[in-house]
Amino acid sequence: MASGATPHFHNQMGLAAIEVGAREFMCIGSLPPFDHPHIFIDMGADTETVCPYCSTLYKHNPKLAETDSIPAQAAWHEEAA
Repeated sequence: MASGATPHFHNQMGLAAIEVGAREFMCIGSLPPFDHPHIFIDMGADTETVCPYCSTLYKHNPKLAETDSIPAQAAWHEEAA
């Protein structure tokens, strides 16, 4: 993933699970300013993982682009200052 920015995802909605297209990403928990430390998660060969801060279950969906998620609003993009 050195060719671009690491995708960031959040669980502001309080969902049981979020599907993501990336195996390496950052979880921010909730939306700023209530986010937790942005933690790097690497699924490796696994198909799902849990964030150690907010306990969000992330499931890899190979049909999604790396920056996409289900639901789509779980993908977070920092606004330019």
